[in-house]
This record gives sequence, structure tokens and C-alpha cells, in this order.
Amino acid sequence: MQYIFNSALAEETEALGKMVGKLLFPGAVIYLNGDLGTGKTVFARGVGLGLGVSTPIVSPTFTLLNVHQGRLPFYHFDLYRLEDESELFAIGLDECLDGDGVSLVEWAGKFAAYLADWPALTVTITKQGQAERQLVLQAESKSYRQILAALERGDDNDEDNGY
Repeated sequence: MQYIFNSALAEETEALGKMVGKLLFPGAVIYLNGDLGTGKTVFARGVGLGLGVSTPIVSPTFTLLNVHQGRLPFYHFDLYRLEDESELFAIGLDECLDGDGVSLVEWAGKFAAYLADWPALTVTITKQGQAERQLVLQAESKSYRQILAALERGDDNDEDNGY
């Protein structure tokens, strides 16, 4: 299942992330892909806002992982600087993916074969012009397809979503 969203402003990308964040559940995983400067961290900031995170959400490019607390723990990974799968173990990626928080992994495509073991919502952002972006959200498993269905319906879920 796929959901396509066209964004003309960073605020729209963030708002979509916030809607997704409100729908996430314990153990949820998001794989975030896109070239440099496409708005991955803007989307991640929205997810954090949807989870009720109040601390600033910035790119973890140099720290590799930023941990935030909202209604669920929010683990924000950036794999851009990593070169080898063994480094994923060193940063504790698998422990977070198997945990009860929400894991968002920027540059997940670099390690797609390794990450294939975890069901996830995959978000790919591409530039469509100077400020325009296309966000393609893909889901294979039922819980993530339910999120896409809620987005299609326009649900802005502020209550327990039952996932």
C-alpha cells in the first residue's frame, strides 16, 4: 500500500510527519530515505511533535542517534556516516528496533538488506522543484497499512489508535 503526499512548504512536510507521529504505536519503525536537503529531518521533527516530544529535534548526523521522550520514547537515527553493518550493532540500532519506542532511521536505504527483517513504514522524499517535495509512504504490514488508510481518510488522531 502506498500514500503519496506533495508538499510545497517545509511546514507541510512537518505537518504530515506530525500526523504520522500521532498514529504511531509502541515498537513502530520508520525508514526515511531521500537525498541531502530533501527534508528528512523536517519530517522527523513532525513525527516527534506528533509523539509529543518537546525537546528540539535536529539531525543526528554526527551523533548517529538522538533520543527524545514523548508519549513513547523516540529514537532518531542517522546512518549517513556509517559504512559497515557492524557499526549498526555498535550504536544499538537493533535494540531500539526491537524495543517499545518509535525508531526513525534516516538513510535507511544504505542498509536495506539488514533492515529488511523489521516491518516498517518506509518514507521516501524526493525534490520536485526548488521547494516542492514528494513524499511516498509505503507499508506492507497491517499496522502500517492502517496508518496509511488513516492518512487517506484525513484522520488526525489525538486519541489511542488501538494498534
